[in-house]
Amino acid sequence: MSDEDDDVGGEFVLIAAYSRAQALEDGTLVDVTELAKQAGIKAPVALTRSVWERYVELSPAAEKAGNDTTGRTWDILWMFRCAALQRPDEVEVRYELHVVTDTIEPSLVELKAIIGPGDDGEAVITILLPEED
Repeated sequence: MSDEDDDVGGEFVLIAAYSRAQALEDGTLVDVTELAKQAGIKAPVALTRSVWERYVELSPAAEKAGNDTTGRTWDILWMFRCAALQRPDEVEVRYELHVVTDTIEPSLVELKAIIGPGDDGEAVITILLPEED
């Protein structure tokens, strides 16, 4: 870096980096890659902790309805796959699915998936709530 480059006005300065691997390690992201492979999704897939807690973990109503975490995760992944196949050139895919939440009657919920580079530039998929970044 030359003396001329010492002025950071307008230049990008990295203050901190938080990798996908760190997010998986600390539980901010939940790795669902193995089940995603079974659903025909080739890239690594993670759900945000918010998606996991809201739509995968079992509420009393979900337990009463006979749901389990594997089936609920499968539904999220399968519906993503169906939506992504309809929009193969999109890097952000929004989709809806029915999930048992607080009542036994399923609710229509929206999720989004971002397809982007992982820590080493490889394609990865992250499934989030619509308001998450």
